[in-house]
Amino acid sequence: MNSLQKLEILADAAKYDASCASSGAARKDSTGGKGVGSTGGTGICHSYTPDGRCISLLKVLLTNVCLYDCHYCINRRSSNVRRARFTPEEVVDLTLSFYKRNYIEGLFLSSGIVRSADYTMELVIKVAKSLREQHHFRGYIHLKTIPEASPELIAEAGKYADRLSINVELPTPEGLKILAPEKNVHRTRDAMATIQSKITETKETCKELKKANSRVKKPTYASGQSTQMIVGADQSNDSQFLNRAGDLYGNFKLRRVYYSAFSPIPEPSVILPLKSPPLIREHRLYQADWLMRFYKFDVNELTTAQAPNLELDIDPKLSWALRNRSFFPIDLNRSPLEMLFRIPGLGVRNAQRIVGLRRHHAVRLEDLVKLRVNLKKTLPFMICVNHNPAKLELDSAALRAKFAPPPEQIEMDFSTPIIVPKATSMTAQQEAKHGEF
Repeated sequence: MNSLQKLEILADAAKYDASCASSGAARKDSTGGKGVGSTGGTGICHSYTPDGRCISLLKVLLTNVCLYDCHYCINRRSSNVRRARFTPEEVVDLTLSFYKRNYIEGLFLSSGIVRSADYTMELVIKVAKSLREQHHFRGYIHLKTIPEASPELIAEAGKYADRLSINVELPTPEGLKILAPEKNVHRTRDAMATIQSKITETKETCKELKKANSRVKKPTYASGQSTQMIVGADQSNDSQFLNRAGDLYGNFKLRRVYYSAFSPIPEPSVILPLKSPPLIREHRLYQADWLMRFYKFDVNELTTAQAPNLELDIDPKLSWALRNRSFFPIDLNRSPLEMLFRIPGLGVRNAQRIVGLRRHHAVRLEDLVKLRVNLKKTLPFMICVNHNPAKLELDSAALRAKFAPPPEQIEMDFSTPIIVPKATSMTAQQEAKHGEF
């Protein structure tokens, strides 16, 4: 099997991991030889750097052979898929060749578990170490680490990578026990703690060297870590996903939690759902995650015990506002910044601009127009100099309907008619007689 055939297999096997790429859009494929900007089929995906740049990465597995039998994974031990395996030297050559042709700006490398977790982790590290030290590669490297590997190997991986990630996969230990019996939440948390401690240690050392104005070379380590959770593979609700995300952000300072809608795979396990969840659910989780990270929302504010799942027809911030109408309307000229964050349709940047603007003069509707604020969503929830919403409008039950999407025509499937056996069918007179109508 040549390198191109291996690349076709191992790049396709890596496409299910969203922890380095933008997600939520329909995946386009260019395996037929046509297509520009494809994020699937060629082994190239898109990711975003801390400064907001979109870059292209070679996204590939070292091997899709795996000792584990995770039910949701197409590369699981019991799956009947074509197997392939790169040597570390082949991955290095591919990365350099693609980079020199300006196809990519970095590498995303993951792997199935072969022989043992430590052995596989050593191969992954060998690729990154060779690129950095032998070939002086200065592009972006994202390594998927294996939580079952030794802490020393996990710590070493960060010396050569810009970003590390360990996939949590599912938000509850119960879900992992059923769908991924070889994985363990405690091992994953220990591995994340190892990475976080090394990141913190490196930052502190760099600060001390800078403060002392030392000429000693500053140590380098991965700038952060991320993870991924699969949405819709089990019965976990949105509250469980967000609580797990809040725990990871708070305890391990993760840069990002990715949510990937479960996609049915070829020859699926019998315990998996037959249908993927609506993509809008993944989108709502990303919105709620954004509110937690940048808008100071608490997990328990976004979901409740009575409604553990996010509403699909309206965004989480608007949903919270409609449930907590007593907080509104909020005065743009007097309320603190944290309260402005709560107004639907008002983003972090515009809220900060309003706080700066009101130091010079009172905020008016004309100012909001200049800032391109979404007035349709914002007006019912805020007060400014020349706008004061009617209390009846805010209390009206019709306010939610104003923001909900218009009803859609249901498509009915008449291809398979329902046949009622004669022995069990009843006439209208018989149903009336038996009281079954």
